[in-house]
Amino acid sequence: MSFNVPKTSKKRVVIVGGGFGGLKLANKLCAKHEYQVVLIDRNNYHQFPPLIYQIASAGIEPSSISFPFRKIFQRRKDFYFRMAEVRSIFPEHKIIQTSIGKVQYDYLVLAAGTTTNFFGNSHIEEEAMPMKNVSEAMGLRNALLDNFERALTCASDRERQELLNIVIVGGGATGVEIAGALSEMKNFVLPKDYPDLPNSWMNIYLIEAGNRLLPAMSPESSTHVEQYLRSMGVNVLLGKMVTDYDHHSVKLKDGSTIATRTFIWVSGVAAEPVGNMLEQHLGRGRRIKVNAYNEVEGLDGVFSIGDQCIMDGDPDWEGGHPQLAQVAIQQGNLLAKNLHRLAKGKEMKPFRYRNLGTMATVGRNRAVAEFSKVKMAGFVAWVMWLVVHLRSILGVRNKLIVLFNWMWNYFSYSQSLRMIIYAKKAKEVRRREERLASTHWGTDLQSEGSEELENEGEETK
Repeated sequence: MSFNVPKTSKKRVVIVGGGFGGLKLANKLCAKHEYQVVLIDRNNYHQFPPLIYQIASAGIEPSSISFPFRKIFQRRKDFYFRMAEVRSIFPEHKIIQTSIGKVQYDYLVLAAGTTTNFFGNSHIEEEAMPMKNVSEAMGLRNALLDNFERALTCASDRERQELLNIVIVGGGATGVEIAGALSEMKNFVLPKDYPDLPNSWMNIYLIEAGNRLLPAMSPESSTHVEQYLRSMGVNVLLGKMVTDYDHHSVKLKDGSTIATRTFIWVSGVAAEPVGNMLEQHLGRGRRIKVNAYNEVEGLDGVFSIGDQCIMDGDPDWEGGHPQLAQVAIQQGNLLAKNLHRLAKGKEMKPFRYRNLGTMATVGRNRAVAEFSKVKMAGFVAWVMWLVVHLRSILGVRNKLIVLFNWMWNYFSYSQSLRMIIYAKKAKEVRRREERLASTHWGTDLQSEGSEELENEGEETK
């Protein structure tokens, strides 16, 4: 395989990851026509993570919060998208190794975001259901609906209880929002779809190791959210640590257990790993350490933005910025300007994060929002949450579809998206994935001489 990207007189910027930061950077660079832009992502679409939980709870369809990269950039010149995974970088040769081959760069921007953090517990990683992307949310949705169907026909009360108990580990925004969405499903969907399955049999547990929910927000917001969830029938367990999951049972550090076959893990994130990134370049949560210009120090021409990086150069955020969409967007925007400044021989400007606030929703008419010193909860916060997230979705069509789904759900207390659909990959796709899993790992780059490396790099230009 080969990238097949033509060499031009323009310098090449390779962007790894099409999330909020990478997308903003690519759009800004393409608008000025000063660079050749190559975007690499394992998917061929941009996804909107704040609403992924609604896919898992059958609230909206995946296509409503996803937008193809080629559609976004179809009128852009000197832009190339390649669907691949980055495996290694070789900054001394300005080459990256991907699952489809090598490509040379002038500037490399790592913006691949995060993955679920299981804190080294391999058994939980194998058994739990994460909810970090669209495909994982679809898997969770299918599992939930399939468990409801099986609960009607199972032979024992224990099995039925395992099928109807849902355990969510992690009291951050994602955990709170999925708990609220599943509670609404329990209260409004189950009685209609499964009249012979009493909704009192369904139990939702939200487990947080800390002493409060939403640790990134104020104690007042945490209290509001906890009260909302408890009033909706969610069993909130604070100060509890999950140690294992075995034989359809969640095991807690205090010795107690919860029987379940729906074990959802949203307890934290870690930066997407880059195979050969040295430990000296990594900080907390495997995040890549960058300076105030988002440069990876010691690696010429390599930058990192968004959730994948941690910056020590912002005096207002000494411990690093929060892993929020706004941080990635602002960093992508400034890096585009700085690269344009470099093209003109000017100095780059340091990054300073402008905090636009944080918010989280629990369900209809229930949300919390914080903007600087202003804190609000309830209906007003919920409306603001709706407006902010609706504006952030790409594409007019997607905005209208999501708005219609929200309005329909608000007045009808129901959705029509509860189909169990398992995708089956074509044989040719399965064979290609098997080939890619065992090739293009860059071992030749690590063992070859410098002259051969340079020749190989020329072939990728």
